[in-house]
Amino acid sequence: MKGDQLNELKSWIKLVLITLLVSWFVINFIVSSTKIEGSSMEPTLSNSDYLLVEKVSYRFTNPKRFDVVIFHATEEKDYIKRIIGLPGETIEFKDDQLYVNGQYIEEPYLTEAIIQSNSQYTHDFTLSEDIDGNYQTIPEGYYLVLGDNRPNSSDSRKGIKSVGLISENDIVGKAMVVYWPFQRIKLIK
Repeated sequence: MKGDQLNELKSWIKLVLITLLVSWFVINFIVSSTKIEGSSMEPTLSNSDYLLVEKVSYRFTNPKRFDVVIFHATEEKDYIKRIIGLPGETIEFKDDQLYVNGQYIEEPYLTEAIIQSNSQYTHDFTLSEDIDGNYQTIPEGYYLVLGDNRPNSSDSRKGIKSVGLISENDIVGKAMVVYWPFQRIKLIK
């Protein structure tokens, strides 16, 4: 009888250890959860939204324009922003319009915010004059990121809390879905 109980206890310990190992692997390498702090990504994401961050795809593909990414902004803090500029590109904003290599690119996720704004939503800027480093083009391995709440975002643009261009090595993952609060559940586009 005691042998059966010992075997059952060993089975339970093994199950718990395997569960902990799988959980650790998933959280560290596949998906994690994060909470939004602040308003820099409104209207897309709101303060206190909880979302899932997928960590695998950027091991096999490069980030794309308009991906919403989590990255290490400082040693203590991660930020969430939208990728606007890719390596090798020149970026300019003029009259609330994005120009990549001189070509206009629509930002449909901001249409309503721009209409509701009483002033210019994204102040005019160029990569060479308004991003730390005075680059003509975005260097290989770096990305220009902006918050969707352009008037109130610390991002790649020069300013008090500028993060400059971000290295691909600092990208943690891609924001995929808001899962809390319940009424805000949605895929992040």
